[in-house]
Amino acid sequence: MDIQVVTFSEPKDGYAPGDWQDGACGGVVFNEPGRARFIVLDGASTAYDPVHWVDMLVSSFAPRGGRAGPWLDRASLRAWFSQMQDEWAAEPRVFGHPVEEKKFKEVGSMATMLAFELSGLDGPEPFWQGVALGDTVLFHVRASRLIASLPNMGPGDFGKWPAGVFTQRSQLDWMTSELRLDRGLLEPGDFLFGATDAMAHWILRAIGRDEKKVWHTLANLPHPAEFGRLVADQRREPDPDKRLEDDDVTLLRVRVLTGPPSLLLACR
Repeated sequence: MDIQVVTFSEPKDGYAPGDWQDGACGGVVFNEPGRARFIVLDGASTAYDPVHWVDMLVSSFAPRGGRAGPWLDRASLRAWFSQMQDEWAAEPRVFGHPVEEKKFKEVGSMATMLAFELSGLDGPEPFWQGVALGDTVLFHVRASRLIASLPNMGPGDFGKWPAGVFTQRSQLDWMTSELRLDRGLLEPGDFLFGATDAMAHWILRAIGRDEKKVWHTLANLPHPAEFGRLVADQRREPDPDKRLEDDDVTLLRVRVLTGPPSLLLACR
């Protein structure tokens, strides 16, 4: 099997693309046929320098060269969290204001995380396995129907202070205990969507009204500009129960194919 991957993103309304505080990356693992891995992160806007923390995590996890980040089990992830905390603490910093220094020392940085792998794409039983920390969500969709989500959340589970990857060493044990892990078998035509909290919350509410329409819309988005228009329209929705929250949004879409895609779309 082959895969087709697209990442869509939009910053908060009125902000420039460079102000986007999420992160997403992934692809086929070098020199390991049949394996691909992905990560989606949502930096906390109330934390210290979330953009840099997200960039550090993405760069360390992403498959590049002969290295592909941690295995997706508790022990490996705990060791990776610890390593990233050490790297964060060791970086030299110049604070422009005492408030920044106070936030760095007392709050640090944080990002919710979804990480997942596809394995056995070159074999008879391909599968995904994933881990989530916080409210960035993986949706496994087959024939326009949700068959699994990670973490398993409902629309009422958002809006709380979520778990995440913290820079503070004191959070390490708690972070590890809060990890949610799952896996599932893949079939040709399946979709995997990784969505940060605002998008995930909107999806869960929308599929309760018309599931087939939601997945059809997201599966057939042809271009980032179309995603931008969808986000803008849903942010202006007059019904607050249907409205998309004005937050950074990210949607990573992975389509499972029987063979190579017939078209390559390059966006700029």
